Amino acid sequence: MPTHLDDLTQGDSLYKTLLESTRAIPWKIDWETLTFVYIGPQIEELLGWKQDSWVGINDWAERMHPDDRERVVNFCVAQSKAGADHEADYRALTPEGEYIWIRDVVHVVRNSDGQVESLIGFMFDITERKKNEQELLQLQQQLQELSFKDALTGIANRRMFDERLEAEWSDAQRHQQPLSLIMIDIDFFKQYNDIYGHVKGDSCLKKVAQTLNSAALRSGDFLARFGGEEFVMLLPKTDNDAAAKVAERCRKLIFKQQIPHPASDASSVLTISIGVGTHTPARTDQASDFIEAVDRRLYQSKQQGRNCIVR
Repeated sequence: MPTHLDDLTQGDSLYKTLLESTRAIPWKIDWETLTFVYIGPQIEELLGWKQDSWVGINDWAERMHPDDRERVVNFCVAQSKAGADHEADYRALTPEGEYIWIRDVVHVVRNSDGQVESLIGFMFDITERKKNEQELLQLQQQLQELSFKDALTGIANRRMFDERLEAEWSDAQRHQQPLSLIMIDIDFFKQYNDIYGHVKGDSCLKKVAQTLNSAALRSGDFLARFGGEEFVMLLPKTDNDAAAKVAERCRKLIFKQQIPHPASDASSVLTISIGVGTHTPARTDQASDFIEAVDRRLYQSKQQGRNCIVR
């Protein structure tokens, strides 16, 4: 039995029958001419192209998804020149314009002088595997999104805020840009729950979250539920004046909702108290100190009668 595909055209019928009975597609390319010496007839069933239409590597490259072509061809050529066996996954084109995921497993054959003589390998249909991998990836992404989402309001949760703050803090340190933080607390929310009950209280939290979310105008602005009836808004590359304007927009938008709150000492409708802070962090500054400073301003806004902003 031959060790390569050299004798397939010479008539080793048993070996050829074995190769052509598998769903894997055997092939051989002459390295000097970059032409196919052989490709299995299974290629017609898998991709739809006639067996004799596979003349050279241009046919292989041109029947590849444009997004995969440069990466795969460059990788395979480089590995082949280096004499290294390799594998490559890519989407192969059918005559109908559809794509099938292929894994090419390639062995480099050298001559007695150690020079690359030919490439032999197998093509495998991995479409189903790729589909399963994609579904698994999407499931993992969904689970990750759920782990970073507040189950009640649908906005980001405290965990996501902590990660986002760390990233934005590092970016602000590196580029010496201001970072603003807005901390928001619903006024007398315990009393709201006492009057209306927790089911209506949950509905109120959802409405507040949706309203606050509409106040963040830029794609980089970030809103999260900090815990209980507290919310936080992170504004990268934003000075204190601009942050104060966003905070005032938040306060007005909530007030305009006219959510009845007869137990509030601040207003007959639901209101919020807000603390605003801005900082351009130095290398040794800590984000936790920044949060504490803004939280103190939020406390001051409550001390000043609520439904106001302290910056």
